[in-house]
Parts: sequence; C-alpha cells; structure tokens
Amino acid sequence: MFLRYLQFWLRSGNAHAIHSPFVFQLYNQVIRNTKPYYCFETLEDSRMDLLTSQESITIRDFGAGSRVNASKQRKIRDLARHSEKSPSLAQLLFRLVNYFQPSTIFDLGTCLGTTTLYLAHGCKHAQLYTFEGDPGLAALSRQRFEKLNCSHIQSVVGNIDETLEETLKKIERLDFVFFDANHRLEPTLRYFEQCLRKSHENSVFVFDDIYWSDEMQQAWQQIKKHPSVILTVDLFYIGIVFFRKKQPVQHFTLRS
Repeated sequence: MFLRYLQFWLRSGNAHAIHSPFVFQLYNQVIRNTKPYYCFETLEDSRMDLLTSQESITIRDFGAGSRVNASKQRKIRDLARHSEKSPSLAQLLFRLVNYFQPSTIFDLGTCLGTTTLYLAHGCKHAQLYTFEGDPGLAALSRQRFEKLNCSHIQSVVGNIDETLEETLKKIERLDFVFFDANHRLEPTLRYFEQCLRKSHENSVFVFDDIYWSDEMQQAWQQIKKHPSVILTVDLFYIGIVFFRKKQPVQHFTLRS
C-alpha cells in the first residue's frame, strides 16, 4: 500500500493543478475543509463506545473479507478499529453530502454504521438506504441509528447481490452512492452499472478503497472510462464520480 501511495503522490496535484471551476470550488470548500461541524463530537463519542466495547459478535461476510481477521467471531472493538472508516474520511463523506444535499442516498456496506451516521447527519431530509448482509451487524447499527434519532435511515438486510436490485425498483432517482460493499472487480462494476440506471446529471458516486487491491484499481480505471462518466476526482482513499454532461471529460488526481 505504501508503494501505491507513493506512486499516487508523485502524480497527484493540489489546487494549482485544477482547471475546472466546479472541482476547484469542491476541493477548497469540501475536500480541504477542516471545519469541525456541530455533529462530529457526538458521532465520535458514539464511535468511542464501539472502540471500548467488551462484546463480541458473530458475522457473515459477503464481501472480499477482512485483511485483519477472517474469523466469524469478532470483537466489536476490533471491528470498529479495523473496519470502520477513519474520522477524517467519514467527515469528508459528511461534507460531500452536506454540500450536494442529495434526496436519496445509498450506502453500500453498513458494517457498524459509523459512516452511515455521518452520511445521515450531512443531509437530514434525505432518505438513506444502508445495505448490510449480516443480520447481527444490521441490528447493532440500527440500535445506534435509533439512539442518535436518525429515523431517515432505512436498513436493507441481506445479500446485496439480491437486495440492491429490489431496492432500486422502489426509487425514482439516485442522488448519492457510497460504494463500500464488496472490494472485488466484478461486483463493484456490477453495482455501479445497477446504480447507474437510476442516476442523473447531478448524481455523485463515491468509491471506497480504490487502491485497496489490484482488482479495485482495475475497477476504478474501468469506471473512469465508462461513457457516462464525465468527471472523476481520485483522492487515493476514495474516488468521486460525476455525470455533469455540460462539462468536458476530465480526471483529477488530488492530494486531500
């Protein structure tokens, strides 16, 4: 991973490398913004409850698995430490949602729900669907949602290979998607194509861990080449995709 990041760093740029008013504003107001929002302390207190938990949970992983512990019996604190997104990344997702104010959000991969909570607080009027394959994790995350009064989150439980298509039938438009369900090439591209059918010009798709493996790097490169994709922003840890037809096709690699 260090070598991949070094290669990324050598070819990436900052605000001076941006020749798009839309991306320049996004970079300075959202990506590089370090302002502490009102809810961050509350959400990090909720994360700390997980990090200090003494409980264990038996999980069934439908994704690419864990590089830390492949056991089905997992300590909640270990899951929180290794599987949940970092505060900086979770807060970036909050700022993206807060900036674009989507009406319908898909969170593909709930886990313990920390990222879901950040997405939910970014736009409280949105209908947020969060997808989790494991019933135990889904139940635990729902408890956290209820505790923080996030009634606009709907948990979708089951294998996402089955539940994604069924949930897409229930909505008219898809405004924002965070792809974090299965870090393999074929499923990532399949979920992308499925969600693409409900996308529109102002939709925002965010892909997690685009350098996590060779397969994820291949998936990211194929997504960039898709004819519907007009603009992308590669931040190493995530890749952001836009479909803004009035803009020229551009791909940015930026340090966050």
